[in-house]
Amino acid sequence: MREPVDLRRRRILAAVQARGSARVRDLAAELQVSVVTVRRDVEELTREGRLRRGHGVVRSTLPAQELPERGGADGDTVAVVVPERHSYLYETLHGARTALEAAGLRIALHIAPQVPGAERPQVERALADGARGVLLAPRWRSTADEEADHGWLAALDVPLVLMERRPRRGSALHAVDSVCSDHWYGAHLAVDHLVRLGHRRILFATRDDSPTARTLRAALCEIAAAHPVVEDWAWTLSSPSAGAGTPDAEDASPDPADLLRRLGATAAVLHGDVDALMLVQRLAGEGVRVPEDCSVIAYDDVVAALGTPPLTAVSPPKDEVGRVAAELLLGRLDGGHAGAARPAQRVELLPALTVRGSTREHGPDA
Repeated sequence: MREPVDLRRRRILAAVQARGSARVRDLAAELQVSVVTVRRDVEELTREGRLRRGHGVVRSTLPAQELPERGGADGDTVAVVVPERHSYLYETLHGARTALEAAGLRIALHIAPQVPGAERPQVERALADGARGVLLAPRWRSTADEEADHGWLAALDVPLVLMERRPRRGSALHAVDSVCSDHWYGAHLAVDHLVRLGHRRILFATRDDSPTARTLRAALCEIAAAHPVVEDWAWTLSSPSAGAGTPDAEDASPDPADLLRRLGATAAVLHGDVDALMLVQRLAGEGVRVPEDCSVIAYDDVVAALGTPPLTAVSPPKDEVGRVAAELLLGRLDGGHAGAARPAQRVELLPALTVRGSTREHGPDA
């Protein structure tokens, strides 16, 4: 499925704002689209006043004082390594950049391809270029992927903060600083909202290709199973590609729309936004109205508001994850020996629920 235009433009904007400037060809390679496509997006963003276009180069329109002109000298950069094609984590760059640049540091953004072990060469490259610390969101599609990274990450000789990743208890990375959204609470917000609206049969459809996806699945299933008024619920993958290449994925997962009918569900929670939007479109084609016949909640809230109807969504604090992670890293860097010796912190930030037009009361009088 093609990436929505608005989502792609958000990713371009986030990448340029994080760096101050970027080459069109580099952006096209990172987003895996044509140079022509990026040029069109840049033209539109330029018309909106959000970017400035040069010959083959795109620049941020943020005030000059917010864009340090350091050019990558040793000692003034922090590496930020995030997975390719991950708009959710790209949004964390805004918060991280604000905190780091206020401290006189520049982000060196590295995009890790969608292959196992892709983060290590990116981090090593950043350290060779003189990065003083690392903000990292490894893909970790499976437990084995995570374990393969434990040794070299634990051995880094610069401060490291993990974003939206919580290492297993007792692992080599247990004592590494990390900042995560509390996805259990996000799942609670979604289920509680639907139950309050009178829904008793709920479908959950999540991805299965990241630690966040697996945490969210476990939370939704736990909360629904323990809820006194939820009569029935079921889980499936949110799309055929949601667990592709993931050893932990189910061998066969029912189609969300088919399972919704079989369950007699009147509501669904989907991770993430694009899969939720696709379900709404599929249901409309089958004569099922949202929210009149079925309420839908998206989890991520990157493009959920752009749907028809706009989707109610759980909104993890993406900017805040980046900001707090950067502040933890700054504490390590600025404190010298004292900063390096302080106890590790595992911070959890609470998501919020944004109610829009895709949910409504269910019942005879609704």
